[in-house]
Amino acid sequence: MARGTQADNAVTVHLIKLAVGVESVEHLAALQSGRLSEARAQAREPVLRHVTRSRPQRADEVVDGGSLYWVIKRVIQVRQRVVDLQSAVKADGRPACALILDPGLVRTRPRAHRPFQGWRYLRPEDAPPDGGPGIGSVDALPNEMVQELRRLGLL
Repeated sequence: MARGTQADNAVTVHLIKLAVGVESVEHLAALQSGRLSEARAQAREPVLRHVTRSRPQRADEVVDGGSLYWVIKRVIQVRQRVVDLQSAVKADGRPACALILDPGLVRTRPRAHRPFQGWRYLRPEDAPPDGGPGIGSVDALPNEMVQELRRLGLL
């Protein structure tokens, strides 16, 4: 692409999405591992695809270092790097977009987030910082206990 074009000026942007039906980061990891295993067993390319109705208009900014931040049980808990966006077709034949995700899950510092529909853009300055096990004393606590402590305003 020629210098000075819009793509040259792209700034990384992230996506945020609810992980509906997912109970924990470990549950998400198990679901995704199962999908990869299923793809291998069916001799398909083992790639993590999350199919969504709408293609991000800011696709270049998402693929340029962006991640998908997963909200699990009303808390942003983990992210995955978005490596590509591909055209897809939903089961009902309608066009869709497949977010191609790096299989590595990166825990973030937990941050409460209210429910919403679909996905949203998330500016880098609004994204919670990475922080795996050991970032604080709440990491070893059960998810339900962490939620109750937040509800009480203690976290």
